[in-house]
Amino acid sequence: MKLHEYQSKQIFSRYGIPIPKGRVAASANEARQIAEELGGRVVIKSQVLVGGRGKAGGIKVAKDPQEAEQFATQILSMEIKGLPVRKVLVDEAAAIEQEIYLGITNDRAAKKPVIMASAAGGVDIEEVAAKTPEKIIKVHINPLVGIKDYQTRDIASGIDLPREHWRAFGEILKGLWQAYLENDATLAEINPLIISKDNRLIALDGKMLIDDNALFRHSQLSEMRDTDEDAPSEVEARKYGLTFIKLDGNIGCMVNGAGLAMASMDILKFFGGEPANFLDIGGGASAEKVAAAMRIILGDPNVSAILINIFGGITRGDEVAKGLIAAMEEVKPKVPMVVRIVGTNAEEGRAILSSANLITAETLADAAQKAVAASKGA
Repeated sequence: MKLHEYQSKQIFSRYGIPIPKGRVAASANEARQIAEELGGRVVIKSQVLVGGRGKAGGIKVAKDPQEAEQFATQILSMEIKGLPVRKVLVDEAAAIEQEIYLGITNDRAAKKPVIMASAAGGVDIEEVAAKTPEKIIKVHINPLVGIKDYQTRDIASGIDLPREHWRAFGEILKGLWQAYLENDATLAEINPLIISKDNRLIALDGKMLIDDNALFRHSQLSEMRDTDEDAPSEVEARKYGLTFIKLDGNIGCMVNGAGLAMASMDILKFFGGEPANFLDIGGGASAEKVAAAMRIILGDPNVSAILINIFGGITRGDEVAKGLIAAMEEVKPKVPMVVRIVGTNAEEGRAILSSANLITAETLADAAQKAVAASKGA
């Protein structure tokens, strides 16, 4: 789950990371009031979950409250990369002396979190990594130990940070680690972390990605979710506890278990098909959940066939079958469906489905080939 800049910086502030004074506004009049409170030049920043806001005209520096209101009016009427701007962040404008990149993310290869820092802040870090990787310092964190003082000093030295800022930099880095750790983040990023003209370190921008699988521990973070960038089908799927990702193909997939879902998609590709989605109904799926999954798949007009691949372990085949029958009665699908059910209560499930107009298969390869053929009208 992505957080907006203002949400990320609010979290950073709770961990002692200095941020500019400012607040979020949902109207131009509110933006003007905030600018008056700040009493000087302010930055009006669109709050959308995409990059490139500045290039798109979504970030403006206003010299007074009147101009802040004018810019907020313009920005709140924009769409950036297809997403509407519903809020703007009004921050005091900072005089920048130097820009630094600082972030913590997961290093899956090393199986540890990794700190990344660079003196080339304020620009796309992926571009820096591709063109001048030597400018990025990487230090892994032992999650049982956390960040040690020698690591903060090594990083500060590696990015040629003036020594007078090492102590403050160390506190900011430790705060960023705690924000990352305690909120189950997969990314906590400050870009840029600036040295201001008055010689202070300030987190001018912030970004956090939260692990969806950990949101049950963070109800306050779940409430921050912005669904504007999510496909409506993905929003609907979350209501039923389904793991769903919309894709560009035409064969809908309903599978229990993430690994089996990936294997099903792979074998569809192998036989010349294109999956329309990733959908994991999970273990112990009820008839209600299966019916919801079917409605979501059939809500995609591109779907011309459906592959249902259920391995009965925790999930019972008869429950899945009941859900399919309920969904078919409700939605009345007009596309062919290929069903493979094996494992717990598979025979009972096949008996329930025997009266329905379905294509059955014994093996995954057989099911995939039948689904591909059905999607092509064979």
